[in-house]
Amino acid sequence: MAARETWYRWQEGALLLSLRVQPRAKRDELVGPEGGYLRVRIAAPPVDGKANDHLRRFLADAFGVPRSRVELVAGAQARHKRVRIQEPRKLPAPIEPE
Repeated sequence: MAARETWYRWQEGALLLSLRVQPRAKRDELVGPEGGYLRVRIAAPPVDGKANDHLRRFLADAFGVPRSRVELVAGAQARHKRVRIQEPRKLPAPIEPE
């Protein structure tokens, strides 16, 4: 039996993610699990909150929810972030429902 992933968990219909974000990438993408984080690349620069706004838009699209359902819980000024996605409508690989 595989070890349980530690970078995501479900909590009352919400998906909680631990992310390692790389700003100023060539393109936006979910790279995959890396250690205890889901590695994400985004094209926006980490200036004046632009990267965080861009990350929320990207995740909203990836999980099929309005941007208002993507909440940055921790790490606004850091590469390591925690995000809550309320009732995701789709789950990109490598996330599987419980």
